[in-house]
Amino acid sequence: MLDAMSEPTPQPLKRCACGEPTDKCPDLPRSIAPAKVNPDRALVLDVRREADFAASHEIIPGAFWKNPDKIDAWIGAVPKTHDVVIYCVRGGAVSNDVVDRLQAAGVRARFIEGGLDAYKAAGGKVDRK
Repeated sequence: MLDAMSEPTPQPLKRCACGEPTDKCPDLPRSIAPAKVNPDRALVLDVRREADFAASHEIIPGAFWKNPDKIDAWIGAVPKTHDVVIYCVRGGAVSNDVVDRLQAAGVRARFIEGGLDAYKAAGGKVDRK
């Protein structure tokens, strides 16, 4: 039997990073279509594994490379007030793992569906690094 002094059941937090989740907070999508990515309107993080990043000569303009294997060292510096778009080579396990961690930390993060390859195929611009 529950009495008036019982602890309320905790509700799962929404992923909107608003600071005070409510029923009106929409869940943030996990991904973004490659053709909808605008590097000028979001903080873009390149989370390709170190070997993949080193082997490539391309990067999305304005993107910052962050080693996904060292996420504990940099996750606290990612702003919770910005839209964050992340990408790896193909938008698979690396992007999924990083977006899970970022969203759990309250960051409004999404990953590019299909990764850098799909972004380029959709006409996305890249710079030489």
